Amino acid sequence: MTESKPTTLKQLRESGWQSRSVKREICDNFIAALARNDETFPGIVGYGDTVIPEINVSLLSGHDMLFLGEKGQAKSRLMRSLVQFLDDEIPFLDLPGSPVHDDPFQPITRLGKECVAQHSEGEVPIGWWPRTERYAERLSPGTKFADIIGEIDPAKLAGGESMSAEEALHFGLIPRMHRGIFAMNELPELDELVQVGLFNILEERDVQIRGYPIRFDLDVLMLFSANPATYNRSGKVIPQLKDRIGSVIHTHYPRDRDLGIQIMEDEAHLDLAGEYPVVVPYFMREIVEQISIEARKSKFIDQQSGVSARFSIANYRTMIASARQRGIVLNERPAVPRISDLGHLYTSSLGKLELDLMGSHQMSERQVLDAVIAAAILNVFEEYVTAHGLNEIGEIFGRGVKVEVGDMLPSADYVQRLQRVPPVWEQAFEVNALGDPGVRASCVEFVLAGLYAMDRISRAQHHGRITYQID
Repeated sequence: MTESKPTTLKQLRESGWQSRSVKREICDNFIAALARNDETFPGIVGYGDTVIPEINVSLLSGHDMLFLGEKGQAKSRLMRSLVQFLDDEIPFLDLPGSPVHDDPFQPITRLGKECVAQHSEGEVPIGWWPRTERYAERLSPGTKFADIIGEIDPAKLAGGESMSAEEALHFGLIPRMHRGIFAMNELPELDELVQVGLFNILEERDVQIRGYPIRFDLDVLMLFSANPATYNRSGKVIPQLKDRIGSVIHTHYPRDRDLGIQIMEDEAHLDLAGEYPVVVPYFMREIVEQISIEARKSKFIDQQSGVSARFSIANYRTMIASARQRGIVLNERPAVPRISDLGHLYTSSLGKLELDLMGSHQMSERQVLDAVIAAAILNVFEEYVTAHGLNEIGEIFGRGVKVEVGDMLPSADYVQRLQRVPPVWEQAFEVNALGDPGVRASCVEFVLAGLYAMDRISRAQHHGRITYQID
C-alpha cells in the first residue's frame, strides 16, 4: 500500500525529506539518469555530439544557460525539456496568500517564516507542487518589469502597507517561480530596465522594485534564448547580464539533409495511411528539405534571421495535403506527391522568409521562393542522374514532345503520355514506378522539372497547368 504524502511540517520532517536547491535537484536527477543510461533528451535529433554534451556539462556545473541560435533550432524545446530533471513533486508551505511556494525548512517570505516560528510543526500545513507547474517562460517583446519581477501594489499601499514592506509588492513570474525554472525567450528584445532587474536576480538573488530592495534568497534556474545577430549586437544586452550567465549553448540547423528529413517527418506528425493513403517518394522528401537548405544559402534571404525548421515542416504538410486532395477528388490510392504539388508552397512559405533588402534587388517574395525551389530541384536531380541517365531520358522524351502536368491531373494521364520511365529512376522509389501510376506520375514530373532546371527543355505555365517541351 502506498504511503500517503506528509501534510504537516512534522510529518515531512519525520519522512526524512531534505531541502535541495533547484539546481542541485536537477543535477542529482540528471546524474541518476546518466547512470541508468537513460535517453536524456528524447526526440531531439542531430545534437548528440554537439549541443547535448554542452547542456550536460552546464547541468553538472549548476549554471544558468543561454541558448544561442537562429529561429527554428529547438531552443525553446530544449529549455522545456529540462523540466524532466525536476522531482515529480516537492513540498511547500501551503499558506493562503503566500506569493511563492516556500521551502518548508527554509522559507524566504515573512509569511512563511512567521508561520513556522509561531506554530508547532504539527500545525504547519504542507502542500505538494508538481513538476509540470514549476516551469514558466516568457517572450521578450512587450514584457514589462512588473510582468517578470514585480511592482508595488497601490491597493496594498492604500491599505496601510509600507512601500518597503514585502507585503506591498505584487510579485512577477520570476519570484513566483522560486524553486523552479524560468525561461526568457529573445533576451536582446528586453527593455534595459528589465535586464538590470534580471542582473540583480542572477547576481544577488534579490528583488529590487522602485528602489526598495526586498532581500530574497531566490532559488531559480534561469534560462534564456537569443538570436546571434541581435545578442552580439552592441548595446542590445547589458554586459553585466551577459557576464552573469553561466553557459552559452550554441544550437544549429541539421548538419546533413537526411537528419533534416527525419526532423521534418517526426515533427509533422502526419498519418500517411487511412482511407486516402499517401506514399511519398524519397526524392520528394529530399526536395522539401533541400528547399530549406537552399533558402539558408540564398543571398536574397536575410540569413541573420534564419530559416526555421518549421519552414520544412509546414511545406511538407502542404505537399502531403495537396497530394491527398488529388487522391480524394480523383479517387486515387495511394496519392503520390509530385513537383506540381509544390505549387502550393506559397501558402506555407510566404511570411516565413525575410528578404535581404540589399541582395534581393526588388525581387518579390514569390520570385525568391521560386528561385529557391528551382535550386533545390536541380540539386536533388543532379544527385540522381548521371550523364548516362540524361542520355537515356533524352531518348525517351525525344525531340518535339510536349508533356502537360498539373497537381489535379489523373496519374493515368501520365501513363498515356509516357509509356515507360528510365530504369535509372527505380532506385528513387519506395513503390515500383512501373507498377504504380501515381509514382510514375511523380517520377515524370521530377524528370521534367530537373531537365528544365538544367535548361535542357522549356516550360510554359497557364491556369495551373505546366507544359514542358523538348526543343
